[in-house]
Amino acid sequence: MKNRKKALVALAVLAISFLLAGAAFAHTPICMACLNDDGTVTCEGGFSDGSSAAGVKMTVRTPDGKILIEGAMDEFSEFTFEKPQVPFEVEFNAGPGHVILIKGEDIK
Repeated sequence: MKNRKKALVALAVLAISFLLAGAAFAHTPICMACLNDDGTVTCEGGFSDGSSAAGVKMTVRTPDGKILIEGAMDEFSEFTFEKPQVPFEVEFNAGPGHVILIKGEDIK
């Protein structure tokens, strides 16, 4: 009987662990960027569970780290900026484990 209780407790802990792990993976950040006809770049973001990215910090910088533009996703989970004339990258930063880096040369 004692071993059965231990096995049930272990099974419950394992089940809870799987549920929590699934919840963690359900909030994956998503961000894409496209070049507009007017020379601006628009980034659209969100999360795999459908959550908005409004307010997520956005940084445009050179590959060596010099910050060119800082801002945040608007209420529509968009961030638009003038395309820099130098090599650049865009960082979507929603916190630890929720960072996406897009290289400027990949934006078409």
